[in-house]
Amino acid sequence: MSDLRLETVLRRERIVVGVALTILAAAAWLYLLHLSGTMEADDDAMPGMPGMPAMSAVAMPSSEALHWIDLGALTGMWAVMMVAMMTPAAAPMIATFAAVYRRRPATGRVAVPTIIFVLGYLAVWTGFSVLAAIAQAWLHSKALLSAAMAPTTPLLGGALLIATGIYQWTPLKRACLRLCRSPLSFFTTHWREGRRGAVVMGLYHGLYCLGCCWALMALLFAAGVMNLVWVALLAVAVLVEKVAPRGELVGRFAGLVLFVAGVVLVSRGLTTG
Repeated sequence: MSDLRLETVLRRERIVVGVALTILAAAAWLYLLHLSGTMEADDDAMPGMPGMPAMSAVAMPSSEALHWIDLGALTGMWAVMMVAMMTPAAAPMIATFAAVYRRRPATGRVAVPTIIFVLGYLAVWTGFSVLAAIAQAWLHSKALLSAAMAPTTPLLGGALLIATGIYQWTPLKRACLRLCRSPLSFFTTHWREGRRGAVVMGLYHGLYCLGCCWALMALLFAAGVMNLVWVALLAVAVLVEKVAPRGELVGRFAGLVLFVAGVVLVSRGLTTG
């Protein structure tokens, strides 16, 4: 393939990948907006029981027991949120996978669709969604989350802010963020051939991304799981950390802010509690 034809193919593939990821993220955001609107409508219909009918829409357990159908609905809600929040930040890595694959010699290689790499990546966040759903159900059963999926005590929110602020400065966070910020470095050290290799690389990238961002995702328990303002802010924070110049410094500064805010919130909780 000539250089000119290769560049044409790469340009076309970047467009296709970009459009596909945009549609995926947009669909996830539209679902979240719909779910949020349903919850608000139910709150207006039953002002004495905020969020209760909406809980059935996402199957928040109504008793101490965690049923599989409840867990499945909560997992689905979390998975959609992860797609909405993480897809934009993962786009550079996904586009680089497509470009690197196209630029390599084609002799003897089996075609590997980019979607296979994406599915490996999303599998990791689906696993996180299962754990988040279990945590949400447990917090709800202990009356630490309200029916509207918001914390019932400032101590929970403050503790999460402090923990996340500290994690932003840990070596594990820096190591994971470094590879997430450098797609070429990631593929240089983790490249594997074939479709199975694409899935493995997607899983590896998902794990590094999880190591980088899990604490930020846990902040949804502090602000309200379906607080779309916080969902959007966290999505922007993740994007800035991963793609903006000096994004790692922005992340550390955010860690300081989160830590201080957490201390203030815990202090208020202890004073009023």
